[in-house]
Amino acid sequence: MAENEVRLTKLAKCAGCGAKVGAGVLAQLLEGIRVHQDPNLLVGFDKSDDASVYKLSEELALVQTVDFFPPIADDPYLFGQIAAANALSDVYAMGGEPKLCLNIMAVPKDMPQEAVHNLLRGGYDKVYEAGALITGGHSILDEEPKYGLAVTGFVHPAKMLTNSGAKPGDVLLFTKPIGIGVLTTAAKAGMASAESMALAQRMMTTLNKGARDVMVKYRVHACTDVTGFGLLGHGLEMAQGSGAELEIQVKAVDFIPEAAELAKMGILPEGMYRNRAFAQASVDAGEAELWQQDLLYDPQTSGGLLMAADPADADALYEELKTAAPSAQRIGVVREYRGGARIFLQA
Repeated sequence: MAENEVRLTKLAKCAGCGAKVGAGVLAQLLEGIRVHQDPNLLVGFDKSDDASVYKLSEELALVQTVDFFPPIADDPYLFGQIAAANALSDVYAMGGEPKLCLNIMAVPKDMPQEAVHNLLRGGYDKVYEAGALITGGHSILDEEPKYGLAVTGFVHPAKMLTNSGAKPGDVLLFTKPIGIGVLTTAAKAGMASAESMALAQRMMTTLNKGARDVMVKYRVHACTDVTGFGLLGHGLEMAQGSGAELEIQVKAVDFIPEAAELAKMGILPEGMYRNRAFAQASVDAGEAELWQQDLLYDPQTSGGLLMAADPADADALYEELKTAAPSAQRIGVVREYRGGARIFLQA
């Protein structure tokens, strides 16, 4: 079979981060697992954060993460790029710099060698763009292809960012448009335009490096990358971890226009429903329209960085992000928790 006949998304039941285990289910699976204490472990799996952080010295900490998923694009090279960008993003969300990566790959035994080569080449090229190295990895045979990376990076312990440091008064900034999950779901049914898919692919292959490099120059109290749990799912984790609540201005969110139209038609990924089931009890939707809510729950693949910035630095950070991020957005504020809902949508 020629490489151009390989349609990777037809080999997968779920696409990209839409295959992610729901946040609520994940919390139940981890419940009761004993966490060993180590004073140098600054962030572990019990924190619901983007990566683990281990302090090596007063000036250096190790950041580690792993991420992989089934195909979200038919082209193997493109799929490799997207999966790598998505995995690297977790290190950027912690304020770190990725340095070493390991491939994680599963491929069907009859997948053409050239297709596998191009998948790996996509990952390598994106890792090198990040200034990191791939030093090995592990692969297995599987009926459904999957690819991703284990990533190791570095950060100064005092400059590490988590998703749980947001403070009342902080300004919420976001760096990529929303609607990737809806578009990729529509694409599998042949309902997404070539123009919108080109935009989605460009967003998914754009590293969060530029946004991270700007972010670390300012006082940012918390950060997370918005991926499989959607903006509201990851926002809820930030609110809960910070002991705060978030106010999100829905009109300030950059929804991809075609994704909005598809959401109005009810073209929604399965992951959206999982995210809604997890977060909606903690969300006051106010007057937000249903399609807007759906997109805020939409699982993103290689999504943007959600930052809680000190109000004194927010304006300058926002202006600089306009030239460093695909879509700089000022979407809300952090408030003191008053009990009840953790996220309030303002239409």
